[in-house]
Amino acid sequence: MQVRSGLLRNQGQKIVFVPTMGDLHEGHLSLMRKGREQGDCLVVSIFVNPTQFAPGEDLDTYPRNLDRDLDLSKKEGVDIVFAPSENDLYPEGFQTYIELEKLPKHLCGISRPTFFRGVATVVTKLFNIVRPHVAIFGQKDYQQLTVIRRLVRDLNLAVEIVGGPIVREPDGLAMSSRNKYLTSGQRAYALSLYQSLVKAQALLKSGTREASKIIGNVSGLFLSQPETTIDYIAVCDPETLDDMEVIDRPALMALAVKVGSTRLIDNMILSP
Repeated sequence: MQVRSGLLRNQGQKIVFVPTMGDLHEGHLSLMRKGREQGDCLVVSIFVNPTQFAPGEDLDTYPRNLDRDLDLSKKEGVDIVFAPSENDLYPEGFQTYIELEKLPKHLCGISRPTFFRGVATVVTKLFNIVRPHVAIFGQKDYQQLTVIRRLVRDLNLAVEIVGGPIVREPDGLAMSSRNKYLTSGQRAYALSLYQSLVKAQALLKSGTREASKIIGNVSGLFLSQPETTIDYIAVCDPETLDDMEVIDRPALMALAVKVGSTRLIDNMILSP
């Protein structure tokens, strides 16, 4: 892949990269369509990255369907699908990791302390292999997008990072490969994530500016749902992810909730 990327660059081709963990859905496909508009050669990676899963998480059961993913990628006009094995990226004796000091200590990084080390490491490796001019990531994983932007700035990587909007089901549920873990009943409970974000924006527009009041009000939506537990509800600065007490400028509201045993995340920028 590195040799091919070098040849493409020498030919003046602009490489656009969409990293995924496979089990593609409309959210991924929307990133591919966005990427198709950004350059000459569209590369998609499919790799379930083991270093971002902690013991006891769903690495072994994470949905995998490479044949279907290849078919969908072809239909979207993807030029190259890069699907390395675990040994390709983490050969025997591998011992080098990349960690950020501050951004991972918020939101998902609190309950998943090794997650962003794995993300930063694999993304850096993929950038070095694919050598893209542009890389596109979904905004549903807002903290991940923020971490990658910081990583690129801090390490002076010559990659433009582009965010793609959250793609939702008709009822508002953010698309995720993990949605298929939900039973029909749990699927209904999971709608409380999007409903809570809409409610928070409505509270803000009605004049409530205190983050604690909005969080407290929204928490009731989850507490009223069976099989639902809150990991976190946060209102924070969109760039630093530091908590905000008063929403006097655009703020990120981010949620992580377990519905049954399935952990789901969502977010929205709240604008006063």
